[in-house]
Amino acid sequence: MTLRVALVAGPMYDHLYSVFDAAGVDVNVVVHEDHPTLNRRVAEMLSSGERLDLISTHAKYAPSQSPWLRPLDELVDPSALAALAPRAVDLGRFDGRLWCVPRNIDVRVLWIHADRVESPPDTWADLDTSDTVFGFPGRESGLFGTFFELVAGSAGSLFDADHRPAMNTPEAVHAISLLVRLGERAPADLPSWHYDAVDRALLDGRVDAAAAWPGAWGAISRSELADRLTPHLYPAGRERRVSYSGCHGWAIPRTAVDVDGALALLHLLIGHDAQALDASGGTICAHQGALAAVVPVDDADRARLEITRQTIAEAMITYPPLPEFPAIEDAGWSAIHDALEHRISPAESAARIQSAAETVLTDLEP
Repeated sequence: MTLRVALVAGPMYDHLYSVFDAAGVDVNVVVHEDHPTLNRRVAEMLSSGERLDLISTHAKYAPSQSPWLRPLDELVDPSALAALAPRAVDLGRFDGRLWCVPRNIDVRVLWIHADRVESPPDTWADLDTSDTVFGFPGRESGLFGTFFELVAGSAGSLFDADHRPAMNTPEAVHAISLLVRLGERAPADLPSWHYDAVDRALLDGRVDAAAAWPGAWGAISRSELADRLTPHLYPAGRERRVSYSGCHGWAIPRTAVDVDGALALLHLLIGHDAQALDASGGTICAHQGALAAVVPVDDADRARLEITRQTIAEAMITYPPLPEFPAIEDAGWSAIHDALEHRISPAESAARIQSAAETVLTDLEP
């Protein structure tokens, strides 16, 4: 039976999908989009009962998608899970159940044009006071994630101890103000950038520095500017160094018709060979053996692997395990975007994020 699958698209992810033909797997890719678009399409399809056998997801989104997903605890081979990084597997759990199995671990590191930036910024304050043109996502999840990093780096929080929104704070205003200042010296179209656009701006020389996910390494290593691009630790905040992180993963919806086929494909995708293929594009694959076997191709590759591993060990922060978080993120990023566009002040932006989060939680109450 042909499997109906929904896949995240982009240069960080697409190199893996040759595994389908190599393994002789018959798939019909019914969705192949950037992650925000993928989520919207998958939500529409699953809420209407449309068949999907396997989907790309993210541990951040799995709690909100759980009503549409099959729990995987009794389905996935325990030995296959044991080969994966335990922390990555745990991020796919919510409410005591495993909803998605990790594909990779994402943390951002800083890439700099060494021929332009004499002293790489170690902190956001260093970056703020320099004249370095810094690229970052100007919309959707990427923008909200950067805001989250800046708040957490100042020892702030987006939620209180009871998981109620606490986003109208001095730390939030400081974070938005910094994003506005950095945006003012960046290319004028930054507010329209997704992750891939940030990478393109770095490789096209439109910015001096940018935060990048591990999967960007493939394009960086092939770039004509590769010999001038150097990796560095992500900037530290006023209190600590953090990098907003998570895991892409695989899930089987309740609408799957060929569950056995979907499960076989999932095992293929988390196996050593497929994970090694994924890692060849720069991703930090979840399979510990495949990752350990990665051989750096040059000094820059060795440095970025060491920096990425250090960041995972010391600076990785993740989203709160709330089903409502993606909706809060979706509602909140536009307020930060409006501040970038100088339509509202940072203080007004923080107040709007708080109000949007409270509205989302009120609307979702039974």
